[in-house]
Amino acid sequence: MPRPAQPADLYRLQIPAEPTLSPDGRWIAFTVTRPTVARDGYRSSVWLAPADGSSPARRVTYGPRTDAHPRFSPDGRTLAFLSDRRLTVEDEPDLEALKDRHDGVQVHLLPLDGGEARRLTDLPRGVDDIAWSPDSRALAVLTSSLAATRAADARRRGRPAPPKPGETPLSDYRYIDRLGYQYNAAGFIDDRDAHLWLVDAATGEARRLVAGPTAEASPAWSPDGTRIAFAANRHPTPDLRFRSSVFAVEVGTGAVTTLAGGADAIFVTPAWTRDGSAVVALGGRFPRAGYRTGLYRFAADGSDAGGGTDLLVGSELKPDAAMNSDVTRGEEAHVRLTADGEGVLFAAPVDGSYELWRVPLAGGGAPERLTRGRHYISGWDAVGVDGRDVVAAVVSDATSLPEVHVLDGARGRGRTPRAVSALNAEVQADIAWAEPVERRWTSGGFEVQGWLYPSGEGARPLALEIHGGPHTLYGWSPMLEWQVLAGAGISVLAANPRGSEGYGEAFNRANLGDWGDGPMDDVIAGVDQAVADGLADPERLGVTGGSYGGYLTNWIVGRTQRFKAAVTCRSVVDMSTLFLTGDISGGEWAETEFGRVPWKDPDYYWSISPLSLAANVHTPLLIQHAEHDLRTTVGQAEALFTVLRSYRRPVRFMRVPEESHELTRSGTPFRRAENLVQVRDWFVHYLVRGERRLPPRPRNRAGR
Repeated sequence: MPRPAQPADLYRLQIPAEPTLSPDGRWIAFTVTRPTVARDGYRSSVWLAPADGSSPARRVTYGPRTDAHPRFSPDGRTLAFLSDRRLTVEDEPDLEALKDRHDGVQVHLLPLDGGEARRLTDLPRGVDDIAWSPDSRALAVLTSSLAATRAADARRRGRPAPPKPGETPLSDYRYIDRLGYQYNAAGFIDDRDAHLWLVDAATGEARRLVAGPTAEASPAWSPDGTRIAFAANRHPTPDLRFRSSVFAVEVGTGAVTTLAGGADAIFVTPAWTRDGSAVVALGGRFPRAGYRTGLYRFAADGSDAGGGTDLLVGSELKPDAAMNSDVTRGEEAHVRLTADGEGVLFAAPVDGSYELWRVPLAGGGAPERLTRGRHYISGWDAVGVDGRDVVAAVVSDATSLPEVHVLDGARGRGRTPRAVSALNAEVQADIAWAEPVERRWTSGGFEVQGWLYPSGEGARPLALEIHGGPHTLYGWSPMLEWQVLAGAGISVLAANPRGSEGYGEAFNRANLGDWGDGPMDDVIAGVDQAVADGLADPERLGVTGGSYGGYLTNWIVGRTQRFKAAVTCRSVVDMSTLFLTGDISGGEWAETEFGRVPWKDPDYYWSISPLSLAANVHTPLLIQHAEHDLRTTVGQAEALFTVLRSYRRPVRFMRVPEESHELTRSGTPFRRAENLVQVRDWFVHYLVRGERRLPPRPRNRAGR
């Protein structure tokens, strides 16, 4: 009999991602990531499923840790993928200790007519991305290697020989000359710019193709195999100004042409048209590109690099909008050309549902919606077969865990996803899923969409959930945390206040200069409506959120005492610190969002900082923060805890070791599960049991 969701259910999840179709459309390769309990980490493998569903999906790689990023060769004979298996299965005694090696992830080739996978590359800094040439004879790869061999790479980096026993250790100081030297969950990245190389698919021989001053990304071969398009930030001060242009490199000569550029360009993920006459790319011009994403066509000869044709002109769709889920993995936005060569396929949200769309390549036509549902299409691929588009996608929804689907149905009538995997069938059947009810209300002249996950009939304890970003969105996607809360007797209300993506450019911009009061009004209006409708107990209300959601949680409890409990996760309390530390330090985003920078107007930034309201906070507050968070650094939590404890307010600091800003999405499984336990228990203590004092600290803590 189904039972409520529990934190430990996280250990049972198998999450598919990166679906890719064979050239004939008959097979789908995808990765499956599952938690491991004993070693507490994740294992990823590559699976295959027939697109017609004639047999069950099956696992085809058995690397000990991570096999990912599968790509079919255009001739359909080989499956390339990235794997770190060499570090555990290959005997290489002459190389450095595992902790000192950078060459773990390499390209492996699996023959589809049978046989073992073989390692193709041996690049000293490993491989980050791959793309097959049209003739299947070569691969474009991205690697931060500076040379093809370890010795040559070390010479290029000026690395001294390791010290002999008894000699002074090498210096471990870092010398930083530019911003952007670190990134959340990755650490220091100042020596990890990935560049475009060419690898022979038979021999593994590798040569560097582009030696740019900054990293290259998203390689895409032209149909005739003579050029490779890629994206890169070639702004003179790339650490101060995020820009991205699209270029094409001649495979034979290394000559580079700008296809989409200019000082204000932000274009990514290029794809060639089927005749090779143009490329299409997502993006736009700064600063508008931060709030409205276009789909542009550029001539392949570079003749309109400063202009381009926006195929989504007049549309409010945002193809790179970021959907929130603590279950389904969000994947990079991309586009595919239709089988007839006359259209472009892309994904974008509408009314909280992430759908597939088609727009005419010639321009001037409105986007056509290809799928209709209340779901999250998080990863997808398409190939043209006999003049028709075959589409594979990872699909999930609020009460359905992600599975791989094929999209059937006639164009223009809405395609119905058909599952070809059943990775989560058992856990799906075991859980009594809380069905969300869509809610809509008005606030400040805006219509706000939200979802209520009821924990039972009548006026229930309610937790208000607020998403991060602030420019992301909630929708019809699975959230294990909400299911756990509903199963514990606490209803959940989630909403998309002003500043959320998926509702047009004006709505996305509506919180500029107002991260606090306006969005607070939007979410509180939803709580008021739930109370007025008899769905929420006004005496048992809680509020929580992560990142920007933590910012707004802090702001709310500093503005009102109506909430009986709050949990603020990886939050922001000092807005100056946000733009002065971590991986988003710098002034450009601050200027775009607020029209000024903190080092020129510190008083303004203090006025929009929740820490300025701390004296008003009386709500019992659990502060969650990870120590390795490089997005909103742990000092934010330390500051809030210091002030509230000094005021002798009911506060507890839940300090999580080793994890990053991504704790709840990709942190180690036992810490993710523990986070679910503590959020649930905090709200049960105050909202269900009606306690007033701090709960006892967990007996199992800090490894003692």
